[in-house]
Amino acid sequence: MPNLKDIRRRITSVKSTQKITRAMKMVAGARLRRAQQNIEQLRPYAKRTIEVLSAIASRAEQGDHPLLARREPAKKTLLVVLTSDRGLCGGFNSNINRTAEKEAKARAADGCEVVLDIIGRKGRDYLRRRRVKIRRELTGVFENLSYAKAAEIARDVVREYASDGFDAVFLIYNEFKSVMTQRVFVEQLLPVKPVEGAPGQYATDFIYEPDKQALLERLPVMYVELEVYRALLESVASELGARMTAMENATKNADEMIDTLTLQANRARQAGITKELLEVVAGAAGLMK
Repeated sequence: MPNLKDIRRRITSVKSTQKITRAMKMVAGARLRRAQQNIEQLRPYAKRTIEVLSAIASRAEQGDHPLLARREPAKKTLLVVLTSDRGLCGGFNSNINRTAEKEAKARAADGCEVVLDIIGRKGRDYLRRRRVKIRRELTGVFENLSYAKAAEIARDVVREYASDGFDAVFLIYNEFKSVMTQRVFVEQLLPVKPVEGAPGQYATDFIYEPDKQALLERLPVMYVELEVYRALLESVASELGARMTAMENATKNADEMIDTLTLQANRARQAGITKELLEVVAGAAGLMK
């Protein structure tokens, strides 16, 4: 059994760690409220934009815009993987990394060439060690995240797809559900999925203002930018929720460890006292002989 001094040193160390985990939980909670507000405000707008573009895509010809072109079967696929730059957030990064690796292997097994764009240091470090082809690595994106950063990432993807660099593009990210729940989501970004009408339903075309071509020149690109930005905001909120949960669990575990170590310290102290009493009694008995 460790001596009393070592146990007390461990208790002090655990208490110091507990202060850090408690502070990290409070910081994550404060940032999460803002991140959750941002994603909840953006979702309705993003959802409606997707609905409008999908409806237009179902009525448009593939030659109307490069982002509406469907190339099947896909011979080259881009996976845009969103992870974090920091750890201490439970299974947030490991879930994403495993899903990305699984998706890459499954598509490669079907004869498709798979290329990855990785956003976040944790994904970069993990996937570098795997046999996957990485096209681009981005870190520091989540520091002062803005629509301009998302638009820059989206424009690069649009250029590659429009120039026939890829036949399909997918986003892999954590979708924020709640503080306790984040779901890994694999979303097809390009080509745009058209709306599938009910059997026998006649799809009437829209009245375009100013004209159809002007709308198609802007809306698909705006859709890609918006989806990338939404995925980044989802990832930020999910990361903070996962970190808050992980730090709360770590704080509780520290409490349990402190209780266990305190019990060990009390036993060690009692054993020391008992030993000293026995030595005193034995010494007194020796003097009385």
